[in-house]
Amino acid sequence: MEIKVKYAKNQESRLSKIEQGDWIDLHANEEVHLASGDYKLIELGLAMELPKGYEAHVVPRSSTYKQFGVIQANSMGVIDESYCGDNDFWKFPAIALRDTVIEKGDRICQFRIMEKMPELQMTEVESLGNENRGGFGSTGKK
Repeated sequence: MEIKVKYAKNQESRLSKIEQGDWIDLHANEEVHLASGDYKLIELGLAMELPKGYEAHVVPRSSTYKQFGVIQANSMGVIDESYCGDNDFWKFPAIALRDTVIEKGDRICQFRIMEKMPELQMTEVESLGNENRGGFGSTGKK
C-alpha cells in the first residue's frame, strides 16, 4: 500500500516502520517549552494522503508521559482520508502535567493506518434478547 507523505520544509526526520511493530513513530517538528497545565498543538511536520477507506489513529508512545510529562488532550486522534491537503499538517494535542521541554526531533507519538468502519444500519428493538452481564468494573479486581 502506497501512502503519499509531504514533509514540512524544516522537518528533518522521515517516517520509518520497524519490523517488529505495527505503529510508526512521529517526531516533534519544533522545540516546545510547557509549564504544568499548558496546552499546545505540537507540529509533527508532515501531511499525508491516506488511501480511500482508511484512517490514521494517533496516540502517545508508551514512554511519552514518563519522558515528557504530557498526555494527549483527546485520548486518541483520528485523521480521516479527507484531511489530505498540502497544508493539512498533523499535530499532537499535548497537555503538560509538569513543566517540560520537548526538543525538535523527539518521538512523542505514534500512528497506525486502519480500515474505516463499514456502513452500518441501526435497528431499534425493544429487547436485545441477551443476559445482562453487569456494569462497568463489575467483573472484580483480580
